Amino acid sequence: MEIHVVKPGDSVFSIANQYGVSVQRLIFDNEIYTPENLVIGQALLILHPTKIYQVKPGDTLYSIAQNFQVSVISLIRNNPYIIQDQQLSEGQVLVITYEGVRDKTISTNGYVYPYVNHQVLEQTLPYLTNLSIFSYGFTTEGDLIPTDDEEVLEITTKHGVGPILTLTPLDENGMFNNALVSAVAQNKAARDHLIDELLVVVKEKQYVGVNVDFEYVKGEDRIGFAEFVAELTRRMNEEGFFVSVALAPKTSENQPGLLYEGMDYRLLGEAANSVFLMTYEWGYTYSEPMAVAPINLVRQVVDFAITQIPVDRIDLGIPNYGYDWALPYVKGETKARSIGNIEAVQIAAANNAVIQFDEVAQTPFFKYTRDGVDHEVWFEDVRSIKAKFDLVKEYDLRGVGYWQLMRLFRSNWLLLNSMFEIL
Repeated sequence: MEIHVVKPGDSVFSIANQYGVSVQRLIFDNEIYTPENLVIGQALLILHPTKIYQVKPGDTLYSIAQNFQVSVISLIRNNPYIIQDQQLSEGQVLVITYEGVRDKTISTNGYVYPYVNHQVLEQTLPYLTNLSIFSYGFTTEGDLIPTDDEEVLEITTKHGVGPILTLTPLDENGMFNNALVSAVAQNKAARDHLIDELLVVVKEKQYVGVNVDFEYVKGEDRIGFAEFVAELTRRMNEEGFFVSVALAPKTSENQPGLLYEGMDYRLLGEAANSVFLMTYEWGYTYSEPMAVAPINLVRQVVDFAITQIPVDRIDLGIPNYGYDWALPYVKGETKARSIGNIEAVQIAAANNAVIQFDEVAQTPFFKYTRDGVDHEVWFEDVRSIKAKFDLVKEYDLRGVGYWQLMRLFRSNWLLLNSMFEIL
């Protein structure tokens, strides 16, 4: 596996020739929609096959997998266009193995809304262990509020991926409501009723577990919140289900702020089967322009987390998006637009921008001007993603999770597949 950063004069043909790979796979793997208009500074993933096979009449994925003593899912992960083609064709070339050593096995997960594009979901699921469906709510009395999850559940289970019910304290306006958290943190009757209802739904809809995503937990609810998670985990584990909990990105035990004061890493790490570190949103809708998940700040969160929680319970959160800020930035007024990582490169191409790379944050960014307005864009590419994967290996973390998977980011999945075995 290599990463090529586009230079002046590069073309998809010259790059493919330089690395000895096919132009078609270079374009497909990196979702290059305008091959004639590469962006200077654009990072491209280069994968080197070590074993290939040309499809013959009568071949099936199963027969090929048996012949080479590999799994069908590994063939799909190595050749993701199979998902779109639906069937094999004579003469088609499949990659059996790629160069490189995958010396760590991880769990992979990501959040989706029920209205996710089905094609995006189908192309993402082969690389996932679990999928967290966002989200179920609840009332102050502990009544569960369902979401329209039937279609996404059907697709997820068809692919052999374990669906997770995501529980959030969202109000009718879609905002996190800490009064709902207080209800289950302080009222045992409401807490028990909510857990009872969760067990019914998890069993009926064949979820494999529950993810608790409570944000803005009040400091006075710190203990009660952890007790709720502990009781939920005990009850779920008794029935063969597991529980994970999302944690705001803290760097110290008594970190001030509404996001952090109710999050007790040690207690929650003990209470749940695993935790999801929300290591993103440093750059966010109302912030000044900066990286969404700068690796230097992500590392600080992990450094604290491992003092409180066993590493084999920690999943590193990764953002699958970036932001486009109109300039000049005015605090309290400027509102950045959320964009996809492939969309970011398309914006750069359309505006003749040059992509730069912040070595401290390990994140790409660029500036451009359109209709007389200056813009600054920060997003993720295979370089920034690899920095996060390297962190997972360095700290021997349990796995990774993504917020969120509503957009396809194929090179991310191919990079992950080249560096890790996926549970």
